[in-house]
Amino acid sequence: MKFGIIRERKNPPDKRVVLSPSACLWIKEQFPEVELYVETSDIRVFKDRDYEEAGFPVTDKVSHCDILLGVKEVPVDALVPGKKYFFFSHTIKKQPYNRKLLQAVLEKNIELYDHEVITGRNGQRLVAFGRYAGIVGAYNGIRAYGLKSGLYDIPKAEMLPDRLALIEALEKTKLPDIKILLTGKGRVGSGVKEMLDGMGLKQVDCDTYLTRTFSYPVYCQIDVLEYNKRKDGTPASFQDFYENPQEYESDFMRFSRVTDLYIAGHFYGQGAPAIFTREDAVSPDFNIRVVADISCDIDGPVASTIRASTIADPVYGYDPQTGTETDFRQEGAIAVMAVDNLPCELPKDASEGFGEMFTEYVMPAFFNGDKDGILERARMTSKGHLTDRYAYLQDYVDGK
Repeated sequence: MKFGIIRERKNPPDKRVVLSPSACLWIKEQFPEVELYVETSDIRVFKDRDYEEAGFPVTDKVSHCDILLGVKEVPVDALVPGKKYFFFSHTIKKQPYNRKLLQAVLEKNIELYDHEVITGRNGQRLVAFGRYAGIVGAYNGIRAYGLKSGLYDIPKAEMLPDRLALIEALEKTKLPDIKILLTGKGRVGSGVKEMLDGMGLKQVDCDTYLTRTFSYPVYCQIDVLEYNKRKDGTPASFQDFYENPQEYESDFMRFSRVTDLYIAGHFYGQGAPAIFTREDAVSPDFNIRVVADISCDIDGPVASTIRASTIADPVYGYDPQTGTETDFRQEGAIAVMAVDNLPCELPKDASEGFGEMFTEYVMPAFFNGDKDGILERARMTSKGHLTDRYAYLQDYVDGK
């Protein structure tokens, strides 16, 4: 079985890769029958010579391989007909900007496996960059607070080599006596917590956060039932929230009164209430001056996220009075960090972490008859048609 690591062709350039040289070596050791080829790239975080020194051929084309592995969407004109592809297609939510990509995948009889839907039997994602989005997002949030307040300036994350360098920079940063709120306890939230703990911040529980003042910076990590409540006042539960999100309303304002920096690391489900609205943001009780929105749902649950920002220009201002963009340094403006490709700023660590998950969970499925259904659940297309699991995308493909 021949696997090809493809060159990332989407703009802006992405330095990440599914398999690092060390991951390739692990695969070769576990599955000697595998042949791995690497398409040459001058932007990949691991250089061509790194793969060659590890014993893997680097070539101009990998179209002779059976399975092609990438990270971001493959441009339509670069798709090789009849192949099996793994990449993030960003089509499962019927994203309009990628309709032509899915149409081309079907027209070219490509078997597409989307990283986003590689899951276990319980529906839990098995491969993801979420932890690294949280790590970089936390760093960028602390950096944005320094830029907004004018109290300090630390380097951009992309200028530092790895996670440890980010933590080292944060450890040297003296924060004022601020309160930091983090929503989310999944991979992203765990990545944020890793960084806040790494820089030595004290974590406090919800009640303490809401009622006490401190002479040092603190943070609080909360989950959906702490910032949402049932409209009818009856007891809430996680199962009820996920099954009946329309019966809930936001209870976030009690946190916004005492929060200086808000880091959004939650997953936002269809039909769930907004975390805070534009009306909330103009309230005298709304104290938040910096928002690091890692989730980055445009015009979604975090009202100040009116667009994605970029690695080159990561912070913009939101004017609560007008609901429009402004200079983040302007008095009364909320500074917003909403970079939507955060793991790209930590490409080496992110690639190594992703490769570890891919080799552990996905590679064995090629050799054990896919006994756990990992490949089958992720297979979106086959023989020019959507698979049954993704048949709901047919109207999207048809342009309806």
